[in-house]
Amino acid sequence: MAAAPRPAAEGRLEARPGPSPAGPPLPPGTTVLDLDGRVQALVAVPLGDRGPRPLLVFCHGAGGDAGQSLAAVGEVATARGVAVLATSSVASTWDLITGGLGRDVAVLDAALQQVAAGLAVSRVALGGFSDGASYALSLGLANGDLFEALLAFSPGFAAPPGRAGRPRVWIAHGTHDRVLPVDRCGRRVSRQLAAAGYDVVYDEFDGGHVVTPALVTTALATWLA
Repeated sequence: MAAAPRPAAEGRLEARPGPSPAGPPLPPGTTVLDLDGRVQALVAVPLGDRGPRPLLVFCHGAGGDAGQSLAAVGEVATARGVAVLATSSVASTWDLITGGLGRDVAVLDAALQQVAAGLAVSRVALGGFSDGASYALSLGLANGDLFEALLAFSPGFAAPPGRAGRPRVWIAHGTHDRVLPVDRCGRRVSRQLAAAGYDVVYDEFDGGHVVTPALVTTALATWLA
């Protein structure tokens, strides 16, 4: 793949979805976006009117893909009238974790541009699970002028390349997580972000390294309240 444009290499997203898309509308249901064969990108649009609706961008865990993201959050989100955009990482996990921002940021930006052209959007949040949660926190803090909220399910860390805006943060972590232990991950990350002045809601639950419908419901309720 060619070198990423400078904004992508710096972790900056340029797409700005809004209430007045310029292109033909995306249909209800799941659509595969055309990203020139680079990676898979899926957008799930709820049934109902085509007025502006919330958009959740969701990042999968290590070894996952866009389909797994939709399986984790799509049903609960669309039932609440929230559209979901999911992309697959170019490598086995996200570029920030495999050596530096660029490739996956560019893919996500291209997918967001397509969504912005075909979907009326009222507000945008960025979420993810495991490595995807770490990525969502890191990329989201650098793009808080786009994402009003960050929804992190079992994150390991937050390493933003820069900071923009003041997104609200919701973090959930299981007390029996054997993959990313809660004490050095969820608890530590939430304390650090709160100390940095972010509005943080931390939900600790009796469970392991999972995303459950109940957690997704809580995350959406916290964001949309």
